[in-house]
Amino acid sequence: MSRPGRHHGKKRASPAGPGGRARRRLRARRDRRGVALVMVLGAITVLTVFLTELQEETSTELSAALADRDALRAEYYARSAVNLSRMLISAEPSVSAAIGPMLAIIGIKGSFQVPVWKFTDMFLGPFNAQLVEPGAEPPAPGAEGSAAGKNLGLTGGGRFELKIVDEDSKININRAADDVGGIQDQLTVGGQLLSLMAPAQYNPLFEERDGDGQFSDRTTICSALVDWVDPGDQAFGCDLSPNAPSSTGAEDSFYQTIGLPYQRKNAPYDSLQELRLVRGMSDDFWATFVEPDPGDPDKRVLTVWGNRKQGINVTSASPQALLALTCSPNMLADPAATPLCADMNQMTAFLTVVSLVQSMTGGLIFPSDADYVAAMTQQEGMSMGSMLGQQLKAMGVEPVKFKQSLRTMRKQNLIGNRTNFLSIYADGIVPGNKRETRVRVHAVVDLTGAKKLDEAMPDPNGPSNPGSGQTGSPATPDAYEQQVRSNPAGTIVYYRIE
Repeated sequence: MSRPGRHHGKKRASPAGPGGRARRRLRARRDRRGVALVMVLGAITVLTVFLTELQEETSTELSAALADRDALRAEYYARSAVNLSRMLISAEPSVSAAIGPMLAIIGIKGSFQVPVWKFTDMFLGPFNAQLVEPGAEPPAPGAEGSAAGKNLGLTGGGRFELKIVDEDSKININRAADDVGGIQDQLTVGGQLLSLMAPAQYNPLFEERDGDGQFSDRTTICSALVDWVDPGDQAFGCDLSPNAPSSTGAEDSFYQTIGLPYQRKNAPYDSLQELRLVRGMSDDFWATFVEPDPGDPDKRVLTVWGNRKQGINVTSASPQALLALTCSPNMLADPAATPLCADMNQMTAFLTVVSLVQSMTGGLIFPSDADYVAAMTQQEGMSMGSMLGQQLKAMGVEPVKFKQSLRTMRKQNLIGNRTNFLSIYADGIVPGNKRETRVRVHAVVDLTGAKKLDEAMPDPNGPSNPGSGQTGSPATPDAYEQQVRSNPAGTIVYYRIE
């Protein structure tokens, strides 16, 4: 019999003994298991976010730097194209003088201007892009051709695209700003604008609200375009009908009435974009009459640059500009009674024939303004204008009867055959990995007063002429500098980087 209070077997460890402390430490370690892993994962997460943010910021800065670099390169490619274009333009008088005798053989006589700017790809091609493809073997020493030339082409894989447009071949709205010609210049511009907008297919454009939320007919928009530039405060009615009122009131406060923060400028337009400010200038009107194709500025009919003392250059005008000029009240006694200006089928036939001739001749339609008159009146003969008139007749286009002679047209500056203002559209292009950087430079060059490259240069073999400052000695750098200062490449009157 066992004694009370005695325990048999092993003794149990006291909770306060060594065994209890070990178990407590073991349980504590079990409770803390995984803390280090959580801390490591947290640190990795923070570092990942930090590195991702750093990489994104660095990539953004790198992309921005590359974009700025490519944009700068593209800009200078475009600037180079503008300078090369001016070099080409300056050679036009020499080219025209050389080709003149050959043209006289085929019956084209008189002052003729060869539009060398229509052939930029031919003349300026060696200066554009790379002449040797990457990876190809360089040309052998002494090899002929442009690929063997030095300092030709653009480095870095860039290139430029070039378009030169004759501004004198378009309807110059700024002509209405001339205070010397007075009301006659305003009537000339107004008649051409009304003729441009007259065809019936444009009726829906004037039956809806314009860009200002108003209803504006043809006469209202025509008056707004002229009133913006004319120097006086008298409103221009733009109504050339025989029953038109002889006088109009003062210009209204339309722009302030509808809440616009400006008024009429009463001064010439500075740029084509300024037309956006004029009353009635909606997007549809802009896309129809001002800039039908932004990629092809040759299709533009209106301009704010050009010689105000000269009429539309009929030798290189677009078919639509020629139609607007021919059907204007300044040229015809009654445009509404002229089949070409009233019959849609004859209009279409005229535009088709002139467009075809223009595409075949590289943009040149008539050698002179006399050929234009001969074509429109369908005169008999062997001139270029007479032959085009016969083509129009074969297409069912009836001849027009101008209300004044060619001499009077020239005297009133209704038509012309010279180019003095040229727009240069130069696009600098830099290809990239996933994108292509383009920068456009639009420059307008005024050739008025520009001299030929070889004009007034001393002849090394000629006699001395002390009175003119020229000698028989070879041309000096000072003589070349004096010639360059005469702007043989014209004067830039507008320059914009887009």
